[in-house]
Amino acid sequence: MGLLDPLYWIVAWVLVQFHTLWSTIFPPTSGAAWALSIVGLVVVIRILLIPLFVKQIKAQRALQILQPEIKAIQKRFKDDRQKQSEEMMKLYKDSGTNPFASCLPILLQMPIFFALFHVLNYGVAQDHPVGPMNEELIAQAAQATIFGAPISETFLGADDLNVKIVSLVLIALMTLTTFITQKQLLVKGISNAESNPFLQQQKLLVYIFPLMFAVFGINFPIGVLIYWLTTNFWSMGQQYYVIRNNPAPGSPAYAEWEERQARKAARKAGSDGAAPTVVDDAPAPDPKPTRQQPKREPRSRRKGRQSGSPQGGSTPGGSTPGGSTETGDSKEDT
Repeated sequence: MGLLDPLYWIVAWVLVQFHTLWSTIFPPTSGAAWALSIVGLVVVIRILLIPLFVKQIKAQRALQILQPEIKAIQKRFKDDRQKQSEEMMKLYKDSGTNPFASCLPILLQMPIFFALFHVLNYGVAQDHPVGPMNEELIAQAAQATIFGAPISETFLGADDLNVKIVSLVLIALMTLTTFITQKQLLVKGISNAESNPFLQQQKLLVYIFPLMFAVFGINFPIGVLIYWLTTNFWSMGQQYYVIRNNPAPGSPAYAEWEERQARKAARKAGSDGAAPTVVDDAPAPDPKPTRQQPKREPRSRRKGRQSGSPQGGSTPGGSTPGGSTETGDSKEDT
């Protein structure tokens, strides 16, 4: 019994359970039933790895925060590698940071990846039962095809042009989704991108990982390519959710998150009944003119005018003999 035999058995058991479920909808020998069973395997594995994914995010952010100190240690002890390593380990210990925690989800997926590779390449392609996958299930899986290409075939191992085309399309999609996932973290998820040394490492991964998958993908069975393409889509969605809703402080995504929170708070304040301030730029109306009541003319002035007027009154139109017009605004004599 080999060291990885229990893992082969577990992977085969999960595939059989999902195949039993999907066989109620699709024919047992159909590519849809087996491809969806592989997708189900991805879902199970990724759900189990969610706690490790959370640790990975925390570890990545802790390493970003420590990068200036790490760079200072590397510069201070650049001629003494042993002392540099000791100081780095002391820094990790004092800060409670595990530099390898960010790699755990990928590392733990690799045995599953190779177990599925074994089930498809050794079990299905070479007609060997693996755990719960007995001879009948192996025969059904061997007949399953995706766009006419058997799920156990590889690009290099097939003579059929259709298999090569399907493999190349899946490899291209797998490479592209890997690149997008790494680029997503690089553009949105890294804090202080201009001065963060972690950025340089991430830039290398953006191009190294897709290149690795493109090179090694030609040796992967089509079922394994489906597995890795599905897990890439899961990673993209999971990473997008974390970057959007729990971004690293100082990252571009964090600035966008703050803007969304401000808009949400403003909408909430409006829905709670707080009347928004309205600025009225319309000019104020002119004040209504008030009517001035004429003042009563002093008796002495009236007598003087009567004595100078042969008619005993004012001239027509209120004009005085001197030609001036008397108004009711004249001041009283004191």
